[in-house]
Amino acid sequence: MTLMLASVADAAEAGTALIEGADIIDLKDPGQIPLGALDLATIRAAIAAVAGRRPVSAVAGAPDLPPPELAAAAETLGEAGVDYVKVGLLPEAAKARIEALRPLAAKVALVGVLFADLPHDFSLLAVLASAGFKGALLDTATKGGLRLLDHIDIAALKTFVDLCHDANLTAGLAGSLQPPDIARLLPIGPDILGFRGTLCIGHKRTQRIDAAQVKLVRALIPREASELDEETKVDWRLLSARGYSRDSEQKDTDKVFLHDLILPVAIGAYDFERNRTQRVRFNVDIDVRRASHHAEDMRDVFSYDLITDAIRLILSRGHIDLVETLAERIADALLAQPRVACVNIRVEKLDVVEGSVGIEIRRERQAQSGKTHQLFAELSAASPGD
Repeated sequence: MTLMLASVADAAEAGTALIEGADIIDLKDPGQIPLGALDLATIRAAIAAVAGRRPVSAVAGAPDLPPPELAAAAETLGEAGVDYVKVGLLPEAAKARIEALRPLAAKVALVGVLFADLPHDFSLLAVLASAGFKGALLDTATKGGLRLLDHIDIAALKTFVDLCHDANLTAGLAGSLQPPDIARLLPIGPDILGFRGTLCIGHKRTQRIDAAQVKLVRALIPREASELDEETKVDWRLLSARGYSRDSEQKDTDKVFLHDLILPVAIGAYDFERNRTQRVRFNVDIDVRRASHHAEDMRDVFSYDLITDAIRLILSRGHIDLVETLAERIADALLAQPRVACVNIRVEKLDVVEGSVGIEIRRERQAQSGKTHQLFAELSAASPGD
């Protein structure tokens, strides 16, 4: 399950985030970028407002804070009642900061923050785990309109999440995330998605949090079954952003398509095709079961980004001998999403002849088992070398 983290600036905003369903209340100064600490009085007031109903996280200080001061600030936050203390890790001083906090990790739950728009080293995740940190968050240092997905692709984000889980770290993603990003990030299994700007009036991070925006983001992140509709135990409207639908008997379909996507691909069964890439064109048409009501927001649509992400995740696994294999893997990934009734996939190699060669396949959904599937689950289950 993925939790929603809402960054707030004071006790009043903490109350709004709590009422609208945020899972974690995060305390930081939005006027200071990237990680600005609030004053201790504001932090204590927010903790009192939350009153133990949700976990509270807080920023220990700016990423360039000297290690001894950082350790002292983190210890003070722990004593004040903060559940998780976030620590920024700039590339040039990351290991020194981690070592400075190692003695404190037994008393305070620490989360290391890496920045996707700065040089970053995922090998630090193992260092964090060995030092006793509880989690890692991949964020952005600058907030000039670019989102996390503008700085790092979906395959690299999946690598970050997988490495965190391999190290027994909670994996969090943040960085100017917007509602359409949620459907793309949920399938790779982050434990936490963090938000600030998109929750605020006018989507400006220095403005006040808007309850309606918090409610929308909350609705796009599925909750545990125990919190959902008592009749079905599944809130299909919330799960639709992930590709699910309660309209399993709905016969009408809409077509979602991706045409003329050309990517460099490590593909080919000949020796001369190995250790290189060649251009491959993808055309994908999907018949998606139509919802029983008109689309109103991101909860009601099947995002075409899920098609491109499925392709890129498959390609990130390494060399594929046959276009037939590639096409079948794409079909399997997309048909794992219950709203998808049928897929038509055309894969063409463009560097073999004057023109193109390839394959076109059509695959339909088999009889439903009634089970809920993890999106792209087959990508994780398959061995890296197959």
